[in-house]
Amino acid sequence: MAKIVKEHGDSLAAVIVEPVAGNMGFVRPEPGFLEGLREECTRCGAMLLFDEVMTGFRVAFGGYQNTCKIKPDITCLGKVIGGGMPVAAYAGSKELMEKLSPVGPIYQAGTLSGNPVGMAAGIATLNLCAEHGFYDRLQERTKDLAARLKQTADGAGVAVSVDSEGGMLGMSFTAAPIKNFADAKAADHARHAKFFHAMLDRGIWLPPSSYEAMFVSSAHTEDLVTAIMAAARDAFREIA
Repeated sequence: MAKIVKEHGDSLAAVIVEPVAGNMGFVRPEPGFLEGLREECTRCGAMLLFDEVMTGFRVAFGGYQNTCKIKPDITCLGKVIGGGMPVAAYAGSKELMEKLSPVGPIYQAGTLSGNPVGMAAGIATLNLCAEHGFYDRLQERTKDLAARLKQTADGAGVAVSVDSEGGMLGMSFTAAPIKNFADAKAADHARHAKFFHAMLDRGIWLPPSSYEAMFVSSAHTEDLVTAIMAAARDAFREIA
């Protein structure tokens, strides 16, 4: 999903894009979409901004841009870089970042900027993420959970669309894959609400909105995944 920030005649100032949409569920970009944005922004001199608040360090070390191999001009990151603490950051090339104070003329500040507790939690988290094989293990576990959810839903006669990338997982109550906001709106949100409460009754807390993605972490051991699937089997049968 892309948003034009400012437009002057035939020229664009900036385009913001969430590379894997998280505010309408889990939605992959269509082939060529991000590539086209990068090419067009470069052609007309506009900045390309990636909103990686959802995807940054969840799908890969450094974010989805390291998976799709497309380099934005500026990247926005959220609490995932603070180990869940209230931390946010933005990053760009040296040329752009040196336009900010105290080096450059653009003033910037934040209430929690450089908070020592958040920074310590972030460093500890990113050190763990940087360990060899971390994202391979995370992706394998997430893909396994996605496949088991799909198989269990099919067995109960409940139509779902499931997809995953890295530690992000999306499940929508529709037979067709979600490709855009119209598809997301057309999903069975009432059934999602029933499934949410059925899972909550069994001790599993999922995102309450079907316009959200699930996050799998290294803390989700095989025992926890087994418990999730035991609850899901009963929940799918309940809402079928």
